[in-house]
Amino acid sequence: MENLNFRKAARKQAKIKIGLQGSSGSGKSYSGLLLAYGLVGDWSKIAVIDSENNSADLYAHLGDYNVVPIAAPFTPEKYVEAIHLCLQHQMEAIVIDSMSHEWEYLVDAHSKMPGNTFQNWGKITPRHNAFVNAILQAPIHVVGTIRSKQDYVMSEKNGKQVPEKVGLKGITRDGMDYELTIVFDIDTRHRATASKDRTNLFVDKPDFLISAETGKAIKEWCNVNNPSQDLEPLEDIGEMIAGCTTLDKLYHLFNEHPQFQESHKDKFIRQREKIEFNQKLHSNGKFSNSAFRH
Repeated sequence: MENLNFRKAARKQAKIKIGLQGSSGSGKSYSGLLLAYGLVGDWSKIAVIDSENNSADLYAHLGDYNVVPIAAPFTPEKYVEAIHLCLQHQMEAIVIDSMSHEWEYLVDAHSKMPGNTFQNWGKITPRHNAFVNAILQAPIHVVGTIRSKQDYVMSEKNGKQVPEKVGLKGITRDGMDYELTIVFDIDTRHRATASKDRTNLFVDKPDFLISAETGKAIKEWCNVNNPSQDLEPLEDIGEMIAGCTTLDKLYHLFNEHPQFQESHKDKFIRQREKIEFNQKLHSNGKFSNSAFRH
């Protein structure tokens, strides 16, 4: 049986996964390198998985980073192999430029498969999932670029169906953004906005130019607790623990207040045991609503 590890939740354990989405010429590759440098602070610990015809070499003036060029066909297996190669060389950040080629290859491969189209997706999806899992499970920072195109919907105007722009759509499988911690949309002026941001560092912020400082800010979020959490009075956390009536609420409180995890460890454990005991009584029918009769 596999040995499992048990540890407290901590941001310092997290390695960020970022998507940079934009049209050709928006500056995704350059922005990705600056982000990676801000996250790591050492160009020699950064590798670019380059499927863009050696375009990564265009920015060699930035620093002594590494390049893993891959050529067509852009199979997900080739990307996974490149990620493993970066890990073997002890890289601390990977820039995948671009992730879109992997999905375009799979879509093309699917279109050429004979037989039932739905069943064929059952063969394609595991290959894509292996690529996604390689990114998510990599114990280092990963920045992936995603090419985008203008998306349209048909809407009615004056009794006619006309195409209407609804923004940029990334060339990757639908739902890929759910796998990433942050997704930056980069426009033709090279300015970025966050369309998804679990760090809350960039939510509702005006567009900006991505720089190494952007990566540094994300790195600080990964390594330190939210300062606002440190303002919680010590005497209040004990009451909050005692007020938890379900394990979900207790675990949420535990994870939301990492600064109290060690100092109030015993209280968390006692409350957990209390909740588990009460749940056991309920499940055994010894403490049910039927016991309360007027």
